[in-house]
Parts: sequence; C-alpha cells; structure tokens
Amino acid sequence: MATITRNPLDSMKSTWRSWDRTQWNAAHWLIETLNIHHIDLDKEVPVHQKTDKVPYAPELQFHRWVLLHASIPLIIHQLYINYIGQPSTLLVFAFYSLSLEFIAIHEVHVLRRVGHQIGFFDGDKHPRDGVPDVGVRKTVQTLLSVIFIRPMATVMFAYRADEGPSSIRWLWLIFETGVYASCSTSGITYSIAPHTKQIYYGKFIDLVGTPLITYGTMKLMGFPMGFYEWWICQQYVIFTEILGHSGLRMIATAVNPWTSFLRLFNMELLLEDHDLHHRKGWKSSYNYGKQTRVWDRLFNTCTTRIEGHRDNIDYVNTAKIPLH
Repeated sequence: MATITRNPLDSMKSTWRSWDRTQWNAAHWLIETLNIHHIDLDKEVPVHQKTDKVPYAPELQFHRWVLLHASIPLIIHQLYINYIGQPSTLLVFAFYSLSLEFIAIHEVHVLRRVGHQIGFFDGDKHPRDGVPDVGVRKTVQTLLSVIFIRPMATVMFAYRADEGPSSIRWLWLIFETGVYASCSTSGITYSIAPHTKQIYYGKFIDLVGTPLITYGTMKLMGFPMGFYEWWICQQYVIFTEILGHSGLRMIATAVNPWTSFLRLFNMELLLEDHDLHHRKGWKSSYNYGKQTRVWDRLFNTCTTRIEGHRDNIDYVNTAKIPLH
C-alpha cells in the first residue's frame, strides 16, 4: 500500500503562541501586537455536540454593524471637507487604509468575545484552529495586502476630489451591495481552481483582482459605483470574510441584502459552509464562495451542512454580535 505523505506546509498545527518569544519574528509580533487571535488562551471555550441546537443570528444586526462602522470614516471625511477643504489623494488613501484596518481589527476582537460565549463549529472534535505555525508570515502578508492594495485600488479607480461622502446614491447602494457580493469573482475562481490547478493564480485574483474585476463588471452593468459606494460594498465583503473565517457556532448568513432571494434557490451562504470548506483543504474541497453559494451551485461544489441544518436551529436563544 502506498504511503501518503502530507505536505508540511498544509499543517494547521498552531503552537507558536506558547513558544519562547525570542523565537518569534516580525510577523508573530505584529499578530500579537494587534491582538488578532481567534481565542484568548486563558479563557474557556464552550464545547457542543453536533446534535446541540445552533443559535440563530438575525441578519439585521450585521447590516447595522457594517453600516455604522463604515459610516464613521465617511462622516469624518465629510466634516474635513466642510471645515478644512478637499484632502489630497494621498491623505484619502492613508485615511481609508487605516480605517479599514481599525474596523477589521475591532471586528476580530468582538467576534473573539462571542466565541468564548457560544463556542465554535466542530468544537467537539478539536479546539478552534489558530494561525498555523507554518502560515504566520503568509497570514501577515495577506492582511497587509488587503489593508493596502484594496484601498489603493479604490482610490486609483474611483476617487474624485470633487465629490464628498454626501454624494452617496443611497437608493443605488441597496442594489450595489447585493450585486457586488453576487458578482464577486472569488467564488468563480475557487470553484474552478481545484480543476485547473491554478490555486496560486486564484489567490492573487482573490486579493487583488476580485475588487477590480467586480468593480469593472458593475460599471459595465450601469451601476454608478462611486468611491464611497465602493467603500461600503467592500466593508460588507470584508465583514463577511472575517465572520466566515471565525467559525462561530451560530446560524449566520453572509451579509447580503439579497439573502432572502438567494435562500429560495438554496444559494445563501451560512457561516458553517465556509468552515466546512477549510476542514477538507483546498485541493478537493467544496463551498469555495465567501459571499454566496451561487457559483458553488453552478459548479456543483456545495456540501451538506452538519450542525447548521434546518432541524437543528435554535430560534429562541439567538446569537448577538455587539457593536463594540
């Protein structure tokens, strides 16, 4: 019988937080300084069996969370224009990069507290995965790419100095946020990638190309997609990506105004869906979409939910995501 050798780079072992800190490099220290850990090592995490009811998380609270936090930089920006004048393009880039970073870090902190209250999916099998020992540097590179490249692309392609946040087209925004998530190419890329073996190409597209291609597609479809609308759309996407990787044991739908419509076709994405994706590994996995299951349905890469199926939902003891 042939022996299957596992690539050590695929290891999910995460022990580096218990190492002697003299062994840490800059990437370890950055994660520690920002405190973007999945759990606190000195706190207990509830463990549930697969048959235990999973608390339902009302979607409206997620919209409130995203819109509130996305609006704060917009309000500050508009006040700056009103009392000081138009900021430089460089200042706009720096401001929205820092805003994206602060909001994302705050979300991680909030979700970690929730995890210590309600636990995580598959918790009866193993503790929640952290940043792998072999993946610390790669994780930091990904974070920095998102923080700098996405805002840079937004500024380069959409920012206009003659428009302020007060120019947001709110009626259009309702449609734009839903279409942006559905048109996101990451679901397409990762559904095709296992068959084409172009996973590294897919990773590059996900980090850099996805926002640009989606933006261009929506412009061609006739959506206004100004700088500030694009900022809010990306806040929806980033919030959902962080939530989807949290593994929190709750029935949480990817934040999308079209969730009810997608549910009619079993194309809505639940938090457990992406969690199941990571349990299998990218080479022969499923549930590649991060915002919806539209492309997974089309490419037949969906799988059955284990804990979050319809008969195992607790609609009485609901899960809450605090604003701060």
